[in-house]
Amino acid sequence: MSIRTDLAVEQINSGDMPDSVHVYSRGSAFRITEIIIDDDSCMESIGKGPGRYITLESSSISRFSGEYETMAQELAGEIRSMLPEGDVLVAGIGNRDITPDAVGPQTAEKVLATRHLRDELCSGEAEFLTSLRRVSTFAGGVMGQTGIETAELIRAICRSIAPSAVIAVDALACSDVSRLGTTIQICDSGISPGSGVSNARQELSANNLGIPVIAVGVPTVVDMHTIVRSLTGSSAEEGMPNMMVTPRDIDRLTERAAQLIAFGINLAVQPTLSFDDVRGLF
Repeated sequence: MSIRTDLAVEQINSGDMPDSVHVYSRGSAFRITEIIIDDDSCMESIGKGPGRYITLESSSISRFSGEYETMAQELAGEIRSMLPEGDVLVAGIGNRDITPDAVGPQTAEKVLATRHLRDELCSGEAEFLTSLRRVSTFAGGVMGQTGIETAELIRAICRSIAPSAVIAVDALACSDVSRLGTTIQICDSGISPGSGVSNARQELSANNLGIPVIAVGVPTVVDMHTIVRSLTGSSAEEGMPNMMVTPRDIDRLTERAAQLIAFGINLAVQPTLSFDDVRGLF
């Protein structure tokens, strides 16, 4: 049975990898694993193309802790390392009405939008605000709500406002129950919304947008067959229906994961802001 997961770290750990895959570890508040894939040699084995895949793991993602500021700064540093100079569009992918899928929209709501400030404020007025990097945010729902592919919406926005990069935030699926709500993945290879739950839509990547796409996500669901295999050591009975399972406290998990990711994005795109400055936004 194939592993259903969006996390590169779970696929890499499932077997021997070719020489084109490099794995590095670091981190303080987070346990950080960076996987660099040089070419397309892993597409068939793990479904991941060339790029950087950074996994940050901590049991404190869904709860407040004394290391919260360090976590936000570490997350910001990893996101910043992938960002080019220039304007940024932050896209919240998912359905805000379905809690396990609401990480993206809830994150976008908490990111400071600044693109309009230079036009709205007079020259010399609130100079600090007008000096911030131009950031736009968007959370347009899913195709079942709008009838339009998310990728089509974002492509149209990019044609209009011409950002230098897109940060796409989405809920993910994992294969290890312990990673639900405890893991953040960042990658520069883009994202296929819904792929982890077998509902893949058009991908968001540099290939179809023409600009870098940094994907950020937290796993909020795991499929039942995977849980059965992890608990019993054997596959589910043939013909047993599958379903996606989410934690009982998913409301809290989604809200706090979205807040931490928004902290990281705000600090990454606006390095002149302090942690206390960003905290004042919430």
